[in-house]
Amino acid sequence: MRLVNGRQLRAARVLLGWNQARLAASARVAIGTIRRMESFEGDIGSQTGTLHRVQTALEKGGIEFLDDDRPGVRLKERPRKRGR
Repeated sequence: MRLVNGRQLRAARVLLGWNQARLAASARVAIGTIRRMESFEGDIGSQTGTLHRVQTALEKGGIEFLDDDRPGVRLKERPRKRGR
């Protein structure tokens, strides 16, 4: 699944507890780029490479993009640690 819209981007960032500066640094893009991408109501208008870097940073942070008729996000299931 790919990152689709500004709301989805904001939701993913907030789920991770990241601010815009942290996402920008993780994706190696300007903070203004993140602000602009989050402002889109519909599909994000961005260069494919930039959008890919942002999506990859979020996925490495633990986000899973949902692929159904309503785009969404959730935290990936983390492996459970074995008992002590």
